Amino acid sequence: MNPEKDYLNINRENWNQRTPIHWESAFYNNDAFIAGANPLNDIELALLGDVHGKSILHLQCHFGQDSIALSRLGAEVTGIDLSDQAIGKARELAAICNTDTAFVVSDVYDLPNQLTGQFDMVFTSYGTIGWLPDLSRWATVIHHFLKPGGRFIMADFHPVVWMFDDDLKQITYRYFNGEAIVENDSTTYGNPQAEFKATSIGWNHGMAEIIGSLLQQNLHLLHFDEFDYSPYNCFKHMG
Repeated sequence: MNPEKDYLNINRENWNQRTPIHWESAFYNNDAFIAGANPLNDIELALLGDVHGKSILHLQCHFGQDSIALSRLGAEVTGIDLSDQAIGKARELAAICNTDTAFVVSDVYDLPNQLTGQFDMVFTSYGTIGWLPDLSRWATVIHHFLKPGGRFIMADFHPVVWMFDDDLKQITYRYFNGEAIVENDSTTYGNPQAEFKATSIGWNHGMAEIIGSLLQQNLHLLHFDEFDYSPYNCFKHMG
């Protein structure tokens, strides 16, 4: 079996194994979330603005905390993820939180075959595009689901961070999109102490590739910013 050709099934299994660990983790803190805590950071909240009454498509939503948080802010939200285990937990969480957030099991590229309609906003955040080999196809899907005049909102780590190894000790990977990066994961960010072992396949994407793919779909860049901090610890040994 060629792992790169089977990346969807490999990554789906990876995230299916992560989901129950993350669901119980202090990182996601479901008890606090259910009680009303908002997991969205100031960065993405500022980009999103007032979402009340807006329709939002949330790409690669994991088990739905951010999607449900947007519902709590008054948006009509649909979250999608390729992990059936994650979407099952997302639906469970939405029921517990008494929101009408909708969830769809789908990888990004196949979404036009799984979902109809267009949205005021398409949203994605933090560590999502590295699971996708082709950002031109990604941008095509975003364009497909945006209403005329709609906005695409993205908050993410700077691509330079993905050049480093997990120990943040040396540069291991190219900045630009090249061949697939196949890793045997032994930890997961939600709970580094948990027993976990799975294969993952990812790709690095530079800023020109990210922005260029969207411009090629005739989207207009309205706002771009960089920050000298990360809202999350991306690697081991970060305090």
